[in-house]
Amino acid sequence: MHLDIQLSIDEALKHVKSDQTLMVGGFGLVGSPLSIIEHLTKHDVSGLTVISNNVGEAGEGLGILLRQGKLKKAIGSYFTSNRDVAKYYNEGKLELELLPQGTLSEAIRAGGAGIGGFYTKTAVGTNLAKGKETKEINGETYLLQEALKADVAIIKAWKADRLGNLVYYKTARNFNPNMATAAAYVIAEVDEIVDVGELSPDEIATPHLYVDAIVKSELTLTKDGVKNIG
Repeated sequence: MHLDIQLSIDEALKHVKSDQTLMVGGFGLVGSPLSIIEHLTKHDVSGLTVISNNVGEAGEGLGILLRQGKLKKAIGSYFTSNRDVAKYYNEGKLELELLPQGTLSEAIRAGGAGIGGFYTKTAVGTNLAKGKETKEINGETYLLQEALKADVAIIKAWKADRLGNLVYYKTARNFNPNMATAAAYVIAEVDEIVDVGELSPDEIATPHLYVDAIVKSELTLTKDGVKNIG
């Protein structure tokens, strides 16, 4: 790995191609790589499958990509934060795979850990179980959920050193650390880049071996909405 893996956002996005599977961190817009997504709106790609808790909000975050027609499928848990999702789904413009939030998180973690899948009781007997294998274990029925992996993960952290070790800010950590382990190429958007040795080993949540590129944030989320800081 290079000593300094800091790239411009556009340089990093050269790794995102049409028809790829993309993991995107965030819970709502919190902990979401908003600057990368903003640049992705100007990137010539289509047919993307996005694995994310939600598809941003209407006209914000991943919601912009949805309106641009860049998304083919969304795999996630909380699609009601963006009413456009239901509209595009009903119009046949977007495929959806709904996973319970704990199942989504564990499927991503399993993908990063090299586990093919796992059995869970969640969703057994519901419409979400249709077409999925079930197994009886100790007299109880479990549902097989396959692991999730991606071609590229775009994640958001608070700080990085120049090697790519990552520190997250409180609950903005959400899905980001697991996604960093489950993709072939990982781009981390960060608010601050510090010299090697400035981060305490105890606070590093994502080791640099999982990170291929770090980019500096240009947008931030405030109580009044998304603001430009670049």
